[in-house]
Amino acid sequence: MTSSTRPLGLVASFALLLAAAPAPATDVHTIPIIYAPEGTPALGAGLRLSNNPTIGDLDVVDLVPLYLYEGRYLYAHGTEFGAHLFRNDTFRFGVLGRYRFQRIEAGDNPLLAGLEDRDQTLDGGVSAQVRGGWGQLQAEWLTDTLGRHDGEEFNLTYRYRFERGDLKLSPFITSSWQDRDLAGYYFGVSAEESGPGLPAYDPGSARNFTYGLNTWYQVTDRVFVFGNVGFTSYDKSIHRSPLVDERQQVEAFVGSGYLFGSVRKQDRVPYDRTGEWSFRVNAGWLAEENIFPYLMVGDWKGSSRTTTPIGGLTVGRLLSGGPRVDFYGKLALFRHFERDNQPDFWNYTAYIMAMGKGYLPWSDELAFRYGFGFGVSYAERVPTVEVIKQSSRDENYARFLNYLEFQADVPIDQFVRWKPLRNCFAGVTVVHRSGIFGTADILGNVSGGSDWVTLHLECMR
Repeated sequence: MTSSTRPLGLVASFALLLAAAPAPATDVHTIPIIYAPEGTPALGAGLRLSNNPTIGDLDVVDLVPLYLYEGRYLYAHGTEFGAHLFRNDTFRFGVLGRYRFQRIEAGDNPLLAGLEDRDQTLDGGVSAQVRGGWGQLQAEWLTDTLGRHDGEEFNLTYRYRFERGDLKLSPFITSSWQDRDLAGYYFGVSAEESGPGLPAYDPGSARNFTYGLNTWYQVTDRVFVFGNVGFTSYDKSIHRSPLVDERQQVEAFVGSGYLFGSVRKQDRVPYDRTGEWSFRVNAGWLAEENIFPYLMVGDWKGSSRTTTPIGGLTVGRLLSGGPRVDFYGKLALFRHFERDNQPDFWNYTAYIMAMGKGYLPWSDELAFRYGFGFGVSYAERVPTVEVIKQSSRDENYARFLNYLEFQADVPIDQFVRWKPLRNCFAGVTVVHRSGIFGTADILGNVSGGSDWVTLHLECMR
């Protein structure tokens, strides 16, 4: 893949991007794909397991969708994304954003009556790294980008990497310093929140230590599995908090993924299709039913709840190609026309599309295509239909959700022999936003979503 393809590969692979236990062991949640060739995107999923040191809360079992990419300038490691501002074989310096899983939902817990909820957030900052034969030392400074805890954190991590064929092992140890605002937000109790059994408490700043192990195993050229574990020892100022009943936290993160490109073969795009782009316009109506199975079998009736059509423009880059299946990295911009419900808004979507191809039985001419896309969707506002559907079930909703797409079309030049429409296709695209059945904390634990049926025109250049 040429360097010009890498920014879109990132956009199409991540994200960046995002009642959980506190999770300072960020190295446990990070899935670097540095073992794949530069510019390789990947998709996967991991299961996050942890005990919960907060009083009265259950242990955590959480599904985390992974959008991965490691490029020359940009990267996405699942719950972390960023940009390399400078790097060589010894030094690296860059900016990053990282999802913080810490949260306390106090409303349903009688032990925390009167306590305000503590929310998750997205931290941002800078990172510096030096490495050699002795290992790797990394320093990070992070601050709150969403105004939740308004605090700062400094992390210093040492790690060493071992390679035994397809097995990669990387033990690490991290010293983490949190300022008074950050530690106080998640572990403090204000005077207004205090009550019987829950005294006011200010932990001040805190220093925590985490040690653990990251593992990666390459099952095939494209499929990998991983397993991470971390043990965190809390500062005594946190352990003394009336919100905490355990001094240590144990976390595990296990899962797998698929690389859109081989770790052992550099050539992923056929020579005669190098630099291929796709351009698509589509527009359509809000659907009544869900993408699976109704819309995929032609049940395309409009919604009875509201009428909010969309229109979109999608740009894609060929990541790998073959006679039967092509993979594209795609970036879509949708306009939601909300009519009288709320102001119109934009929806930004990045995803990987697997496009299958069928041929005429009596020739090698392409007869049809069908594709499935998987990625992320961020809407400037929550679509009206999602608010209506979720509110009727007393469920939460979110602007950042998982994205699915189904596309089916036929080549236009089978019917119209006109040079400008050569390598162009017309058909149907189903657009779907959802929270993966409420199993993903990074997607706001949303159980539900929305669907649109659109007609499209797509050309390959």
